Amino acid sequence: MNFAQLGLEPALVRGCESLGYTEPTPIQQQAIPVVLSGSDLIGCAETGTGKTAAFLLPIIQRMMENPRPGVRVLILAPTRELVSQIVDSYRQLAPKKSPRCVGIIGGAGMARQCDALRRGAAFVVATPGRLLDHMERGTIDLSYVETLVLDEADRMLDMGFWPAISKVLTELPVKRQTLLFSATMSSAIERIARGTMRNPQLVEVSLRGRPPVNVQQMFYPVATESKTALLLDLLERERFERVLVFTRTRRGAERLSHILEARDHKVNRIHADRSQPQREAALRAFKDGQTRVLIATDVAARGIDVDSVSHVINYDVPDAPEDYVHRIGRTGRAGNHGRAITLVSPPEELSMRAIERLTGQTVERVLMPGFGGAQSNMSTVSKVSRAPLRANGGGSGRRSFRPRRASR
Repeated sequence: MNFAQLGLEPALVRGCESLGYTEPTPIQQQAIPVVLSGSDLIGCAETGTGKTAAFLLPIIQRMMENPRPGVRVLILAPTRELVSQIVDSYRQLAPKKSPRCVGIIGGAGMARQCDALRRGAAFVVATPGRLLDHMERGTIDLSYVETLVLDEADRMLDMGFWPAISKVLTELPVKRQTLLFSATMSSAIERIARGTMRNPQLVEVSLRGRPPVNVQQMFYPVATESKTALLLDLLERERFERVLVFTRTRRGAERLSHILEARDHKVNRIHADRSQPQREAALRAFKDGQTRVLIATDVAARGIDVDSVSHVINYDVPDAPEDYVHRIGRTGRAGNHGRAITLVSPPEELSMRAIERLTGQTVERVLMPGFGGAQSNMSTVSKVSRAPLRANGGGSGRRSFRPRRASR
């Protein structure tokens, strides 16, 4: 199947081909016709499978077919990085005479955003908090919105954005198209779908909570005090091309960054205490290959879209099992293969067990002598090996909420 067979106009198809996209991904194959029809949709798929294009392409076409003034499309995303990623994707995919798209994020100049809105924008991509700021100032009018997209909706719930989203919903027309996209589907998301959507079609191309199939996972049991030494050993012993390291706290990200810099690693960091220009510069240097290691907190787990990340290292096991799925989804993107390494101290083994329950997979354990990793009772620990890792199988889950399924 190609993009033209999905009902897209030739200009959009040419845009896809110019970017090297000739064959739509499964989520795109199923979602694009549904969005073009005007139906509400819940899209659930692994990270890195093309969800952004799955909603942008058909929405752009619908807006171009019936041009009107005002903000017609509102896309909400949990992080500044994800907003910037969506805006960049829009500019790459949209034909030259497409409606204007404006990104609204915290940490950026309010006056500049107000000026962009004043000059007119049909597409607005925003973080919930900054959008509320504009609503309170009266600098944005949402009464003409025809399509609402909640991207990474579960992450917005985790970050406490639901009260802000509820306020936004009260300002939107009742008659609209609502699209909800996420890599995981929790019971809270299902409740939101019941309350805000009309007969949504469900497009689910992977089991909920399943990690990307192109990512090989491994687990290193390690003493808490030996984590940094093991990380340094891995970075200096292995030929990692581009590494994304996740920590649980901002302070941890800063500390690791300084340690790696002292060992002459090309490193930078992204977390909530960094200014927007600093975060953008760090991500740009990582994409361009000027930085080999990028250290991030979960603020970046769903906003980093770099196809060539070779490894994700979880220095800390995340508190929420779903965050593990999103973290390791930063590698193995766009058909590439990647590896995910998790450093697990004894107090974190229960969290790792919860991750395995969510994913339905048993992560391969690797014992590194000299780093204080006691043999885990969770599964057999394998000796360290330079042989290629094996992809693990997966389990299945049950769904309690069954919206109307899209025809395939």
